[in-house]
Amino acid sequence: MIPPQEASVRRREIEDKLKQEEETLSFIRDSLEKSDQLTKNMVSILSSFESRLMKLENSIIPVHKQTENLQRLQENVEKTLSCLDHVISYYHVASDTEKIIREGPTGRLEEYLGCMAKIQKAVEYFQDNNPDSPELNRVKFLFERGKESLESEFRSLMTRHSKVVSPVLILDLISGEDEMEAQDDMTLEHLSESVLHDVIRISRWLVEYGRNQDFMNVYYQIRSSQLDRSIKGLKEHFRKSTTSSGVPYSPAIPNKRKDTPTKKPVKRPGTIRKAQNLLKQYSQHGLDGKKGGSNLIPLEGRDDMLDMEIDAYIHCVSAFVKLAQSEYQLLTDIIPEHHQKKTFDSLIQDALDGLMMEGENIVSVARKAIIRHDYSAVLTVFPILRHLKQTKPEFDQVLQGTAASTKNKLPGLITSMETTGAKALEDFADNIKNDPDKEYNMPKDGTVHELTSNAILFLQQLLDFQETAGAMLASQETSSSATSYNSEFSKRLLSTYICKVLGNLQLNLLSKSKVYEDPALRAIFLHNNYNYILKSLEKSELIHLVAVTQKTAERSYREHIEQQIQTYQRSWLKVTDYISEKNLPVFQPGVKLRDKERQMIKERFKGFNDGLEELCKIQKAWAIPDTEQRDKIRQAQKTIVKENYGAFLHRYASVPFTKNPEKYIKYRVEQVADMIERLFDTSA
Repeated sequence: MIPPQEASVRRREIEDKLKQEEETLSFIRDSLEKSDQLTKNMVSILSSFESRLMKLENSIIPVHKQTENLQRLQENVEKTLSCLDHVISYYHVASDTEKIIREGPTGRLEEYLGCMAKIQKAVEYFQDNNPDSPELNRVKFLFERGKESLESEFRSLMTRHSKVVSPVLILDLISGEDEMEAQDDMTLEHLSESVLHDVIRISRWLVEYGRNQDFMNVYYQIRSSQLDRSIKGLKEHFRKSTTSSGVPYSPAIPNKRKDTPTKKPVKRPGTIRKAQNLLKQYSQHGLDGKKGGSNLIPLEGRDDMLDMEIDAYIHCVSAFVKLAQSEYQLLTDIIPEHHQKKTFDSLIQDALDGLMMEGENIVSVARKAIIRHDYSAVLTVFPILRHLKQTKPEFDQVLQGTAASTKNKLPGLITSMETTGAKALEDFADNIKNDPDKEYNMPKDGTVHELTSNAILFLQQLLDFQETAGAMLASQETSSSATSYNSEFSKRLLSTYICKVLGNLQLNLLSKSKVYEDPALRAIFLHNNYNYILKSLEKSELIHLVAVTQKTAERSYREHIEQQIQTYQRSWLKVTDYISEKNLPVFQPGVKLRDKERQMIKERFKGFNDGLEELCKIQKAWAIPDTEQRDKIRQAQKTIVKENYGAFLHRYASVPFTKNPEKYIKYRVEQVADMIERLFDTSA
């Protein structure tokens, strides 16, 4: 049970707490009432604001819409006015541009093209919007007239500024690679920069807007003419230079090349002059057996001209390649890409056809000459053919993209030349074999025959054109080995051919030697010819080419030469037999000779003297051109005769076989040696 005091305290505490709670509750009620009042005031204010906003909106929205409509109307009016101005401008195009179109584009191309652009837009407008308008016809007429003026201007610019390239400049261009000059320095400027700019602008406009390709025909016709005339001018330059000074080249223009005010003549691609010397000799010493003549056409007065023609043609071929390359570079700037190859093909046709025709003429002349057995003409083909084959890679590159007929022209000419050359070589070999044995054509002194010298001279030219001649022969091969043609195969073919010619020559010389009744002269003749052949082979290095297929050729010729020397020496047996020891009388010193023995000794002396005098008289007129061989044969003969005659004199000079010893002992040993020393010397 709680004591009364604690209960009283507890009650007071509870009452105090209750009082506090009541005060708090009263405060909360007052706060809620104030909050309610504020809320009511705020709702009243918001309701008033909403009402005012609605009134404002109802007033502003119609005004805003009306303003938008007014702005749209204003924009439409401005656009309409602008369109009207634009449309009206088309109606003024004709009058604004007519004067400029009528006067043409010369000197004001950009302004003219600007007018053409305006006219073109006017044409498009009237076609789309008012095709029945008379203005359409007017602007169409102006457009066509302007296009014709541009075409005319294109032709005029190309005609006036396309110049023939001078021969000197072409020769500079050809020789530039050999001198390792900068390629930029050698670039040809066909058109000035300003003219080229105008031509390109007109070309692009005609392609893009004019829908016209006729200007491409104009372009190739004009440039084709200049290319052809440039090459012909170079040929004429050679002709005039050869006629006037014999030097087919002149220095470059100084202001073109300040670093090289003078230039050396262009190196000739072939030993043409050497070949011409051969031609001249060949014409003088023919193969038909006529003494001092030939069935070849005389070349006197023709050498320089023929030399010039060959040089000119070779340089014209090189000039074509360089000029064609330059033309293609120019063409790529002016002609649309998909028309470039066709236009270039047409552009080069005249110049290319001219070169090919001239080459075929050379082939034709060679063929006719071969029919007449004039094999000198084939030598003109060698340097040309070699140059054509050397130039073919550049040709192929230049002609890349042209028609097949264009690409095949050079290979066709090369094949024609190879076939003709091979025919000439084979006919030459046959003619060497079949050259007739005519007595009046044989050298009376037994020297080298014209056939031999001509054949060797001809073969020597092949050294300078080994690959060319080998290719000629290979072109006629049908064996499988020919299909895998290479330089080694060519060399073997040429070696075989040379050996064939030499073999035919040897057979013919043997046949010709039978014309001589005297076996000794026959031997001298064969000796001279064999020796000439061998020395010529060694001197010209033909022997190395022969050795490719005939390893023993040199030894064989030396054996033939030695064999003929021995045959010649046998001619002295009829002299030395008189003084040989056989059948000579044997006698004892102091014993008187019998009449028969004295007569025999007299006959021996007389036989030796008569034989010696006869041989020396005859053989003195014979010839051995080779000094070394002449001395060798003389010395060998002197040794044999001196030994025999010396021994004979030693035995019988003191024998009393006659009362007039000076009648029989006519010569001392030294005199006999001197007589032999004068053999083969027509000047002695």
